[in-house]
Amino acid sequence: MGRGILFSDDYKPQFSGHETFPLRYGWLKKAFDAIVAAEAAPKGDTRQPTRHIFLDEDAIARFGVGKNMVASMRHWGSATGVLEERGTSGVISTTEFGRAVFRDGGLDPYIEHHATLWMLHWHLAARSAKTTWFWAFNYYPSMSFERDQLIRGLERIAGERGWTRVAGSTVKNDVACFIRTYVAQHAKGGAAQEDALESPLTELGIIRPVGKRDGFRFDRGLKPTLPPGVFAYALMDFWDRFNSAAGTLSCEAIMHEPGSPGRVFLLDENDVIDRLSELEDITDDGLQFSETAGLKQVSRSAKFTRESAFALVKADYAPRRQKRVA
Repeated sequence: MGRGILFSDDYKPQFSGHETFPLRYGWLKKAFDAIVAAEAAPKGDTRQPTRHIFLDEDAIARFGVGKNMVASMRHWGSATGVLEERGTSGVISTTEFGRAVFRDGGLDPYIEHHATLWMLHWHLAARSAKTTWFWAFNYYPSMSFERDQLIRGLERIAGERGWTRVAGSTVKNDVACFIRTYVAQHAKGGAAQEDALESPLTELGIIRPVGKRDGFRFDRGLKPTLPPGVFAYALMDFWDRFNSAAGTLSCEAIMHEPGSPGRVFLLDENDVIDRLSELEDITDDGLQFSETAGLKQVSRSAKFTRESAFALVKADYAPRRQKRVA
């Protein structure tokens, strides 16, 4: 029997929105700046309200891409946690994460730091909104896979769960986009060099091509580019969704539950334990790791929150604030 939100009766799957385009360099900054400009428009100026910024007649000229790509930019802005769409109103706003990273003079507006990449990946794969991403990182049972295996697996769960209006072609396109988000096209041979830079998340190297043309593997193990602040933030974000009232969380849950840091970051158990052991120092005892009678767990103080952890994410950028590449 499956567990977690993916198997709840009210779960609504999503296999579209990206218009088949993976996230590209520059898109998040452009989308963020457009919403900031709309938010700053004088009161009473309705020419570019945020609900229409990706839909009006000027959108193609504003963003310098085709209509479908404009829709894709909007999708990725929300899916990565840079923008937030409020219910069914269509109003779009920037998030705390988006403002901290992508504002002019922000921490990393041009995605040159691994902390940004890991945060974007976390928002995509740790939350259930993007079905393929969430299922692949949190439920897929093997470290290696072929493209068709992912497609068949998603079609099977769609049938089992009774998800309606899930077309095979839609699932196929979503899986293709998923792979292109993490695997540079030149790695599979024959693509133009610029295509290798389509998605910044290819830099993480967490999915790698192997063997035959459509063979891939998840790269489980040490993640030396994953900063401690991002890990602490991910832990708190997962904690709040998994059991927000609990004062302690087992290492078993942190490593293996769907949506957990261990699953989403593809960490092995030793690395998770090592990172948890270091939390006391970087959180000033806000998080404490303990091992008693074989039970490994983390406790948190009431004062240490996800917002506290986000301050640690900002600190991840401090050692080497980077300049924009010309």
